[in-house]
Amino acid sequence: MENKKLINLSHISKSFDGELILDDLNLYIRENEFLTILGPSGCGKTTMLRIIGGFETPDAGQVIFDGKDITKLPPNERQLNTVFQKYALFTHMTIADNIAFGLNIKKKSKQYIQDKIKYALKLVNLDGYENRMPDSLSGGQQQRIAIARAIVNEPKVLLLDEPLGALDLKLRQDMQYELIRLKNELGITFVYVTHDQEEALTMSDTIVVMNKGYIQQIGTPEMIYNEPQNAFVADFIGESNIISGTMVRDKLVNILGANFECVDEGLGINKSVDVVIRPEDVDLLPPEKGIIKGRVTSLIFKGVHYEMEVMANGFEWLVHSTDLVPVGQEVGIWVDPFNIQIMNKPESDDEEAVGVVDE
Repeated sequence: MENKKLINLSHISKSFDGELILDDLNLYIRENEFLTILGPSGCGKTTMLRIIGGFETPDAGQVIFDGKDITKLPPNERQLNTVFQKYALFTHMTIADNIAFGLNIKKKSKQYIQDKIKYALKLVNLDGYENRMPDSLSGGQQQRIAIARAIVNEPKVLLLDEPLGALDLKLRQDMQYELIRLKNELGITFVYVTHDQEEALTMSDTIVVMNKGYIQQIGTPEMIYNEPQNAFVADFIGESNIISGTMVRDKLVNILGANFECVDEGLGINKSVDVVIRPEDVDLLPPEKGIIKGRVTSLIFKGVHYEMEVMANGFEWLVHSTDLVPVGQEVGIWVDPFNIQIMNKPESDDEEAVGVVDE
C-alpha cells in the first residue's frame, strides 16, 4: 500500500531582496519516506527546507502538514525537528542536558526524560555518554547527539540541512548508513538537503533535483541516474557525455556524424536532440568493431576503474572501464542502444531551468 502524503507544498514562492529563490514550487512528501532535495548552491533547497520547518514564511503558497495548513505556524508548534550542518550543541551542558533540552521545555517528568535520553543514546550508538561534555566528542559524535536531541521529541518529520557536510569522507559514509538505519528503526519521514550526489543516491527513497528555484526532476535514485529528464540532471548526477545529436528516425540517432541505434521513439524525424551517455556505458573495442574510431588521450587510475578520455569525431569522450587502454592507442567506440538516453533540446534558458516534472 502506498504511504499517504504527509507534507504538501502548494504553489510556494519566495524572494529575498527582489531576487526570486523559489518560483511556484509544488511538492509532496509521503509518510516514512527518505526524501532528498539535491542541487547546487543557491538553487533554493535550504530555503525550501526552512519553509517546511517554519523558519521562513513563503511570499505565496501553502504548507499543508497532515491535512492542516501550517504555513504561519512557528517552528516549535510543528511536529518536526531540524538538524543543521552546524550541530549547535550547548557547550556548557552535558550530553544528557543537551538531549533533554526540548523535553524540559515541554515539562516532561524526570523519569520520562531519563528514559528518553537512554533510548536516544542507544539509537545513535553512544550509550553511556550522558555525562560527557560536547567538546570532548568528535565531529561525528556531536552530529549524532544533535540527531538524538531531535528524535527524543518524537517528531513526525526530521529535517536535515547538509548535516554531514562538516565531516570527513569516511565519517560521512558511516553516518549515511546510520541515518538509513535510524529512519528504518524510527519509521519517521526524513527530508534531507544536500549538494552531494553520492549521498543522495545512497540514502534516498526519492530524490528531488533542483536548479534555479525550480524542480528539475523527481524520482527514485535509479530513475534519476538512468533516465535523467534533461541535460542539467544528467550532468549534475554523476558524470556524463552530453552530445548534440539528430534523431534520424525512431530508434536511430546521429551522433557526431555517425548513426547509433537507440530505443527511443516518438521524437520526430531529423530533430535536434541532446544525447546522454554515461562514461561506464562506453565500450572500447578494436577500431574496426566500433561505430566510430578514436584515440585515447589521457588515462587516470581511479581505484575501482580507469578513467580515460578518447578523442573521436571532434569530441572528447569520458570513459570508465576496468580494462586499461594505453594513451595513444586507437580504439572503436560502441554503445549499447539501451544505454543511449535521448532528450529534447530546451528551446530557451528558462525551459532548461524548469525541466520536466513527472509524478
